[in-house]
Amino acid sequence: MDNKEVILLRKALDRQKKARVQAEKILERKSKDLYDVTLHLKHANSKLENLLSEKTSELDGVFINIIDPYVVMDLAFNVINMNLSAKEFLGYDHTKETINLEKLVHKDYMEYTISSFRSLLELGTLKNYKAKIYVKDGSEKYVQINCSLIYNKEHQPIAAQGIIRDVTREMEISHLLTEQKRQLDIIIENSPLSIALVVANKIVKANNTFKNLLGYSDAELKKLCLKDISFPEEREESNKLMTLMESGKLDNFSITKHYVRKDGTSLLAKTSINAVRDEQGVVEYQVAMIEDITEQRNLELQKEKLMKELEASNQGLQEYAHIVSHDLKSPLRSLSALATWLNEDYKEVLDDNGVFNLQMMQERIEGMDKLIDGILKYSSITAENLEYSLVDFNKIIHDIREIIFIPKHVNVIIMNTLPTINADKTKIHQLFQNIISNAVVNIEKEEGVVAISSLETDSHWQFSVKDNGKGIPKEYHEKIFKIFQSVGDKERSTGIGLSIVKKIVDLYEGEIWLDSAIDEGTTFHFTIKK
Repeated sequence: MDNKEVILLRKALDRQKKARVQAEKILERKSKDLYDVTLHLKHANSKLENLLSEKTSELDGVFINIIDPYVVMDLAFNVINMNLSAKEFLGYDHTKETINLEKLVHKDYMEYTISSFRSLLELGTLKNYKAKIYVKDGSEKYVQINCSLIYNKEHQPIAAQGIIRDVTREMEISHLLTEQKRQLDIIIENSPLSIALVVANKIVKANNTFKNLLGYSDAELKKLCLKDISFPEEREESNKLMTLMESGKLDNFSITKHYVRKDGTSLLAKTSINAVRDEQGVVEYQVAMIEDITEQRNLELQKEKLMKELEASNQGLQEYAHIVSHDLKSPLRSLSALATWLNEDYKEVLDDNGVFNLQMMQERIEGMDKLIDGILKYSSITAENLEYSLVDFNKIIHDIREIIFIPKHVNVIIMNTLPTINADKTKIHQLFQNIISNAVVNIEKEEGVVAISSLETDSHWQFSVKDNGKGIPKEYHEKIFKIFQSVGDKERSTGIGLSIVKKIVDLYEGEIWLDSAIDEGTTFHFTIKK
């Protein structure tokens, strides 16, 4: 090998050596970079592992501490995981037993549940699913569930997660409100009152009674305003009241007005309007209740007419009674005078039988005179001619004792202090005098007593007049209060006294009755309204 070749070889070796050194330096530098990257990746991986652990811990904490029941299930409804709230609510523990949520669903909701699960698979989420389920203790619960699907990295659904909310109380309230609304609708539809909902003077709903009363259908009523079924001359008053209601000055009012039926006829009705307001106090609608009083008003008018006719009739009867009494008493006086003259002029000629007959004639005339006076008194007892003043009943009894004939063997006594009442003095005097007179003439015992007492009730004064006379048979207890009915000696009784008593008691809205036993006595009870 010549020198030239040796030189070339050395140069080639030098270049190779230098290249190797340079490559080693590059490799050393890259190795360091690789080591640094390795250390960095190792550190980053450690941080990721720690972060993943933290996040996993956080997720576990969230899962465990969710307030509402939270469940994870596979696509066959088998529970994979559940939090404590779910365990407490459902009564099951997935770590101790297999739970299939489909088996908990009430049969009435099964078809709806299957349909809802299909929707979940199609859309990935399911909101506000509501159903009835059975929990472990056998009780029924209503639940609302919001859930979503869980996907793998190929975006295929592998499970579902959902939050359960117990809405049992809400559903019970909802069912109760629905039932109450149904019952209310039944009541309203079957109410004898016509009821309608009105918005801005338009009838939006009415019950059957309202529709039947006016003869319109639902569709026809919705096209009508209140003015369409009202009398034009009565609208002004209704409009004023409606304006006051709209302004908040009235919440309800009543008015009597006429309505026009579909067939053109009219009716008179008492109408009550009530406002239903929103939270701001604005009238949302009005509830109108209409009561047909056409027949009632006609009856009232007939009653008023009859009362006027009765008043005129009573007045005519009173006048007739006075005329008849005058016409009857005039010949009675003449007969009485003739009998007196005969007795005076022919007493020496008449035998005992003739004198007796004249005396009997006088007694009959006197009895007829009493009968006529009794009829006059009975016919004059009306509410119209009562004159009220404060009447001391104790003084009334005292005056009666001074006026009527009381046999020496009879005592009329007051058992307790009698009240002072606002009444017609003459009528009260008649009332007690007739009862006391009736009592004293029917006492045959050696020591006769007529005892008068009173007691106060909430609405009336009750009085009792008790005697120890002959007593009244039970079959006469009702009859004696009727005019011309009497017991015992009809020669001494007109049969009018106790009918006058009954009529006066009726005027004071009271009642009269008696207790009696033969040979023991009688007690008359009667009440007078305060």
